[in-house]
Amino acid sequence: MTEPLAPVEPTSRRAHRARRSRPRPRATFLSVFGEILVTLGVLALLYVSWHTWVGDVIISSQKHAEADALAQQWAAEPQDEQPAPSNPAPTPADPADITIPVLGEQDHGDLFGIMRVPRFGADWKFSIASGITRPDILDKGEIGHYPDTAMPGEIGNTAYAAHRWTSGAAFDPIDELVIGDAIVIETKAGWYTYRFRSLEYVQDTQVEVLLPVPNQKGVEADGRYLTLTSCAPKLNMLERIIAYAVFDEFTPRGDGPPASLTDGVSA
Repeated sequence: MTEPLAPVEPTSRRAHRARRSRPRPRATFLSVFGEILVTLGVLALLYVSWHTWVGDVIISSQKHAEADALAQQWAAEPQDEQPAPSNPAPTPADPADITIPVLGEQDHGDLFGIMRVPRFGADWKFSIASGITRPDILDKGEIGHYPDTAMPGEIGNTAYAAHRWTSGAAFDPIDELVIGDAIVIETKAGWYTYRFRSLEYVQDTQVEVLLPVPNQKGVEADGRYLTLTSCAPKLNMLERIIAYAVFDEFTPRGDGPPASLTDGVSA
């Protein structure tokens, strides 16, 4: 008599038994250390992402609100209570009846202005502080004014610095400027409108961009210039992106905000 065949065990069951019979690999120091490094890397990436994008959005919104509050404070001050600005001599190109007020020397950290660039959007506005130190000015989301450069409206070069990433990233869109764009600085006296002319990339040691006439050693200024400086690329501390502008007009506070704040660029 033929013996019946033994029942065939399903392939899946045999495979399962084979897996169960294999010894599990033991955790080693290197494997655990590797997993820790991977976890730390993910956490670091999440932190950088938050700091770069979410944090910048939060801080920039806060700085916009603070700049608005400062502008409202100046607007509410009676004209006769505002400090009398000093007046530089007009340049040869100025009409004889034009006097452009210039604020006097500011103490380190003083907030004396608000910068607006319509190209960057109707809500883009940041306070300007005297000085360019990181912990108390730039890292707090302010635009810093270089000491020993001209004040807004003064003959010479008025120069500013701000971050392109982190701390509100005030100068993040600096490379989006188009020739003729308005760069407007508001002070207690009124609004100073400059017009963008060109961009340049330089090494961090090229301080000639801050000269009274940018990049012109030994040349006495006979005009009014504005220079913006920041890092380029954003995470590179060895190079700088430089934006140059020339003075266009001054609008007294009593005349109300100038058309340069809104013309030519949709909000």
